[in-house]
Amino acid sequence: MKRFAPLLLFALLLFSCIPLRIAPQIKDNKIVMGKRFKKGLPKKYVFVFEDTKAADQFYNYINTKFNLQDYYVDVQVPFEIEEREYYLSFYEVEIADKALNLFPLLADVAVNVALGNEDFENYVATTENSTVRQGNYYIAIEVFSETEKDCLSEKYSNRPAVLTYLRELKGEYYSTYNYNEVVFKN
Repeated sequence: MKRFAPLLLFALLLFSCIPLRIAPQIKDNKIVMGKRFKKGLPKKYVFVFEDTKAADQFYNYINTKFNLQDYYVDVQVPFEIEEREYYLSFYEVEIADKALNLFPLLADVAVNVALGNEDFENYVATTENSTVRQGNYYIAIEVFSETEKDCLSEKYSNRPAVLTYLRELKGEYYSTYNYNEVVFKN
């Protein structure tokens, strides 16, 4: 039995996946600095929630709700809270889970060495092929006005009203399947 323990440990290590990056799990929503959540987002606070619907559904929802006719749908969408004009911009973000599967990597390296292929390009290709990806999708919304650049900042006085509006918007998005219904609610 003692002889099999190291072999079993080696086999488990060989056939296991090592997580390199795990996407965040957001239960309801999260207010976070955009740049810290995902590279490429603005250096402003954003309202983030998981998007469980198909791709471009949030775009279709915003386009229909605000009657934008495919014009500036994801940038500067005007809305009103307590007789104040605000604008929202949204970003559909994918953060993939990434894990390294050791067995295919080691098998490809062994085959390349056995065949005498010691090119660096082959090793890079095997590293990419041994990485397992699984996508997680999020909607990140930034809110601003003509006077305030970041209406989700903790310093902004009307932040609670803006957050309430965004939570209601998210709830309506999840509960509506035919976005033309939203036009009648407005």
